[in-house]
Formats: sequence, C-alpha cells, structure tokens
Amino acid sequence: MKERQTLKKSLKPHWVWAIALGSSIGWGAFVQPTNWMGQAGPAGAIIGFGIGALLMMLIAVSYGFLIKSFPVSGGEFAYSFISLGRTHAFICGWFLALGYICIVSLNASAFALMFKFVFPALIENVFLYNVAGWDVYLMEIVIAAVTLGIFGYFNIKGTGLSGRMQFVFCSIMVIAVVTITFMVGAQPGAGLENVGPAFPAETTAFAAIISIVAMAPWAFVGFDNVPQAAEEFHFSSKKAFTLIILAIFFAGVLYSLMILATAMIAPWQGLAEQNVVWGTGAAIQDLLGTLGLVILVTALTMGIFTGLNGFIISSSRLLFAMSRAKILPEAFSKLHPKHKTPYVGIIFTVIVAAIAPWFGRSALLWVVDMSSIGVTIAYFYTCYTAFSLFKRSKGADFNPKKHVVAPWKKTISAIGMITSLVFLSLLLIPTSPAFLGIESRLALVAWIALGFVFYLARRTEFNKIPKEELNYLILGNEKIEAKNRV
Repeated sequence: MKERQTLKKSLKPHWVWAIALGSSIGWGAFVQPTNWMGQAGPAGAIIGFGIGALLMMLIAVSYGFLIKSFPVSGGEFAYSFISLGRTHAFICGWFLALGYICIVSLNASAFALMFKFVFPALIENVFLYNVAGWDVYLMEIVIAAVTLGIFGYFNIKGTGLSGRMQFVFCSIMVIAVVTITFMVGAQPGAGLENVGPAFPAETTAFAAIISIVAMAPWAFVGFDNVPQAAEEFHFSSKKAFTLIILAIFFAGVLYSLMILATAMIAPWQGLAEQNVVWGTGAAIQDLLGTLGLVILVTALTMGIFTGLNGFIISSSRLLFAMSRAKILPEAFSKLHPKHKTPYVGIIFTVIVAAIAPWFGRSALLWVVDMSSIGVTIAYFYTCYTAFSLFKRSKGADFNPKKHVVAPWKKTISAIGMITSLVFLSLLLIPTSPAFLGIESRLALVAWIALGFVFYLARRTEFNKIPKEELNYLILGNEKIEAKNRV
C-alpha cells in the first residue's frame, strides 16, 4: 500500500482557538449590523445570535468527540465516510470545498469594499461593468487579488506562521471591538436609550429572532475549521472541544457587542434606513470621528484577515484529504518540498477565489447564501456520525480504553442532527422568513449538478479502491470499521 502523506504537527492550542474564532468573525460582524437591526431590531439580532451560538455548541459536542477519536485532515469529509461510506463522503466534501472557497472570495471582496468606503476615489476610477446592480471596478479586483496572493504566500510558508498571525490578528480584533463599544457608550447623546424599540414594528418578535437564528450556520461557520487542521495539532486532540466552545462563545459576544455599539449611536431605525455603502462605518464616523473609523477599520481588517487565513487553511486541508483519498487529482495531496504544506490546494484556492470578484459582489453573495446549505449538510453528517458511533459499542481499534458510551452524548448528537435539519428547513421552506432567494436557489441547483457530473466522471475509479486502502488513506488506520456504500 502506497505511503500515506501526512502533515507536520505545528499548531498550538491558542492558534487553533484563533483559527476558529477568527474564521467565525469575518466582514459581516462589522458591515452588517445596520442590516440585521433593520431585519430583526437590536434585541432580535442579539437574541438570535445568542440562540444560534447555543445551537452551534450542541453541534460542537459531536465535533469534539470525532476530532478526539479521528484527528485527521478532512474533518466532515472523513466523518461522513466513517458512518455512511464513500459516496456520502464525496457529497459532504464537495459542498464544503466550494463553500469554503466562496467564503475566501467574499472576505477578499469585503476588503475591497472597505477601501471603497474609506478611499472611494481610489476604487471608483476604472469602471468595468455592472453585474446584478453592482458596479465592478478594476481596482477592487486588483486589491482582492493582491490580498489573496499575500495570504496564499503566508500559508505556503508554513502552518506555524499562519497560526501565529491568526492569533495576533484575532487579539487585535477583540481589543478593537471592546474599545469601540466603550467609546460609543461614553459619548453624549449615545446610549441604551437609542436601542429601543427592541423589534421592528412590521414583524413579530418570533419572526425577527428566527430570521437571525437561521443565519447561524453562516455566522458561526469557522469553528468547523478546527477538524480540518486536526492532523496538525501539536497538542492532545482532547482539547479541541474546549477550544471550539470558547471560539463560539466569543464569536457570539463579538457579534452582540457590534450590534449593541451600532444601536447605541442613534435611534436604530434611522441607521437601518441609510442608503450608504457601509452603514455601520458611516454611523461610527459620525459619532466618533476619524479615530472611531480607524479603530473600526482596524477591527474589520483583522476580521477579514482572520477569515481569509482560516478558510485558506481549511479549504486547502480539505482538498488535501480528498486528494489523498483519490477523489481529487493527486496534485492536491503534494506537499511543498521545504515547508511541508499542501501548496497546490492553497494556490488553487487563491486562484479560484480571485476569479469570483470579477462577477460582482451581488452574484458572489448569492453563492455564499447558498453555501449555508452546504455547511449545514456537513453539520448533519458530523452529528449523524457521532450518533451512530455513540449508539453502539466499538471494538479495540476504535476505542481501546472503554466500551461504555455516555447516554447524554448520544442524546446531544441526536439534538445536533435535529438542529441541522431545522436550519435546512429554515433555508429551504418557502414560508420561512429565511428562505433563500431565487438566485441562491439557482446557484444551489447548479452546484449540485456540477458535483453530480464530477462524481460520475470519478465514480468508477473511486469505487475500485479497496475498503482497507480507503480506510488507511482517509483515517490512517485500515482496520477502522467504516461503511463503504456505493
């Protein structure tokens, strides 16, 4: 059997925490608060994110167990293989890979959007065309491409470097958010009196909260980058669960602080109705002046950088794991001769993500909205795998220390499955307040069709791989019991 490529163990615990938190808090926390308040009101948005964080923590129980038991690259791809076999592993991996790359593209586009607000003359001087109501300028494409290239280079240089940068960026972001919140609260005329009413008059409190809860798979996507990097832990994989829970908790707090800080500036209905490129930025600048805008831009920049860095790590590791299993071309599992990183997957992610800004931000948002479906599917597969392992005693190859499974873990994994299905329902049921738009639904159909064609092209070769070899390639142990349904 051919030697299995493995990744260097170089990630420290606080770096992994920063990867999870920084990936969860991207551009949205600093760009979208006025939109979220217009949709759900300040209280509806904060309560919605709080409930979303709690639901994500329930799902995280299954992740913690599986990372501890199977610390390999690929995360949900490997977990779905364990419980449902190779076909489901492909489905899960396909949705995740494209979803991760779309989020990389969106973060790069958000960085250009920030420049468009702060330095409009720099961006709006070489107009190209209009896509779905969004004017595309050459400079925003250049800025997005250069940013992607820089982070691609850092990731090729080594996981240690990218992990260290992630922690520094994340720390600066947290400090900046806390600073903005206290500065806003200390200003005359600003304060909690501007936060009322709690919900929009035109909708019920329940509908307002649910519309935000439905965004949880998108808002907190990033904690699932932890299993993608599990093979590179330079510490016990038992710590993964605690790191994920802390990341989700801090993400919920940061979302809430940015909504609260924005709502305290002025009566929030007026802020939500502003027709500006960056409502939150305009509001902060009006109240705090240039200093406040600089701090907010710093927080946004760090949020974008941590999102870019985290999802380049996770997408390249997922491509690496799928290539190692012979689903994708062998090139994706090649390691850099000096830095021992999956450089082909990193370069591929950067190139594909750099293409997306040419289609305009509106078109990109449709794809990212649709990618919430893919992330939610991955959550379901993870919880189902944990449930299937919890419900029966495993042999020595699976768990050499104990055969007894705690009933509460099985119950929580079942709740995680139900939660994932609820999220899917909120996104796909027409009467739901979070129902995907027609453009996102068309993008979802195209995504599925493309995956179906690709699977048919690889199906014969993929299914010829013996079960033991596939166990070894994906999990590092040819004796682990894994179903291999076609």
